[in-house]
Amino acid sequence: MSEQARGADSRTLARWLPLAGWLEHYDRQSFGRDLLAAVIVSVMLVPQALAYALLAGLPAQVGLYASMLPLVLYALFGTSSTLAVGPVAIISLMTASAIAGMTGVDGAALSTPEMLGAALLLALVSGALLVTMGLLRLGALVNFISHPVISGFMTASGILIIASQLGPLSGLSLKGGNLIEMGQSLLALPTGIGIHLPTLTIGLGCWAGLILARRHLKNGVMALGLSETTAGMCCKTTPIIAVIASSLLAWGLNLGDQNAEHSMALVGAVPAGLPVISLPSFVSHDWSGLLMSALLISVVGFVESLALAQTLAARRRQRIDPDKELIALGLSNMGAGVSGGMPVSGGLSRSVVNFDAGAATPLAGAFTALGILLASLLLTDWLAWLPRTTLAAIIIVATTSLIDIAAIKRTFRYSRGDGTALTITLIVTLLHGVESGIMAGVVISLGLYLKRTSQPHSALVGRVSGTEHFRNVERHAVETDPELAILRIDESLYFANARYLEDTVLALTADRPSLRHLVLACQAVNLIDASALESLEVINERMTAAGVKLHLSEVKGPVMDRLKCSDLPENLGGEIYLSTFDAWQALSIHGSHCGQACARDGVSQTAALNG
Repeated sequence: MSEQARGADSRTLARWLPLAGWLEHYDRQSFGRDLLAAVIVSVMLVPQALAYALLAGLPAQVGLYASMLPLVLYALFGTSSTLAVGPVAIISLMTASAIAGMTGVDGAALSTPEMLGAALLLALVSGALLVTMGLLRLGALVNFISHPVISGFMTASGILIIASQLGPLSGLSLKGGNLIEMGQSLLALPTGIGIHLPTLTIGLGCWAGLILARRHLKNGVMALGLSETTAGMCCKTTPIIAVIASSLLAWGLNLGDQNAEHSMALVGAVPAGLPVISLPSFVSHDWSGLLMSALLISVVGFVESLALAQTLAARRRQRIDPDKELIALGLSNMGAGVSGGMPVSGGLSRSVVNFDAGAATPLAGAFTALGILLASLLLTDWLAWLPRTTLAAIIIVATTSLIDIAAIKRTFRYSRGDGTALTITLIVTLLHGVESGIMAGVVISLGLYLKRTSQPHSALVGRVSGTEHFRNVERHAVETDPELAILRIDESLYFANARYLEDTVLALTADRPSLRHLVLACQAVNLIDASALESLEVINERMTAAGVKLHLSEVKGPVMDRLKCSDLPENLGGEIYLSTFDAWQALSIHGSHCGQACARDGVSQTAALNG
């Protein structure tokens, strides 16, 4: 086989299996970087995996299982060299909310095995949806969820996650998927049941230690002579110190003795060994709810992962393929669904640590999966002594970064509409739950978009003296002509704003009885659909009947190609000009002097003006 043919085969393989592209340049140095990153991320992931499984209302080992096969699948099919896939806080919260809304055969709440089955099915269906979207090349759909909506959802989710962990942190039993339900659960606690002081003491101790380490440990380690990067990674691994210390304390004081007054909730027995590979049961009594939950989990997980992957890739001048990321995350979730796991996504803190540790290729994720496998085989006896209050403290500290209350003020200051979408998303999520919140945010964003584009901004423009530039007559001192009106349209024309354009043009002509020429400047128009075309034809007919000629200028090539398929260019009362300046020269009483004036003043046609 020729070298050219081998190269073509290699590119084809890399297109479907991105890892093939990395392996061509893989060497001992890359292996060392990936292995080091995997060791550090594995140390982080063990306590996080346990914590996020409990956050989802599932057995602790489910988090470990979700950190094995999914990581290997992402290493094979992912396009990011540093994205660390696994259980994350928001997806765990959404999983808990989805499972809580399901019932068993008899209408009662799900038992633990049924909850696990529901989580497996949720991961499998979510993954299948992501793979389908990837094959259909729908990666651009992420743009339909605005950043303010995501910001409001993240902040509300962070508050809900922290509120949900106040129970395990203090020894209380709090339930609910929103603040109202959690408050009702707190009020419904039997008389005499209060905060468990030993639990709260260890939980607050871990929380304080993690906060102090986050704020001061880095500078302390750097003072010892270590680099800033190394010091930062040391700070990221401090949760494992909290896990070891609290587990040793629980073991030494026998805090798991349920008959003792000082006993507290521990993780308990974690099955040693590997998960069984099998399909989850497809017998479900709430497929409509499960499908909607799976869709929301897949979309939110993809948005979060893609934004993180692109941010880290930009630092290394690498490229992320959204459609391939859909497939990779989809296969990762499907892998979790058949290996005893739960829905997964890209984790912020782990990915940043993976990046800082120098991960060279996605193989770092596969090595991390091997580390989690070893932990599942060798550390389960010790994990059984881990207090749940420690995991609650870890979750609270990790989730704090999601909360950005200041974003509300910033967004409102810039755009009242976006600020409204952010605030409503936040409030609905807090009071009604994560699924309702994200759906409300998407609906509001689309509604605001339709409202904005259905009333497109337009401006009467005039010529800036001595130039070929045209600006809004209300903002600049410009030349105008009583017999000529140039209307700049600042939005694509489609069914939602076609009638608005008609009304704007007719109002303009009614207010200017001396008008003989109307030019629609279309430099901002990227689309004219069938409804807008019909409106232009109506405008042309009415202008002609009123003795006014309709002209177009600066029509973009793709738009002109579409117009040529219609009768509008042929029936247009006026002309279609290459530039607005051409239209001004041909139609304005000042036009015949423009060329001479511009040449005399030495003004460049590419002069830059503000406004």
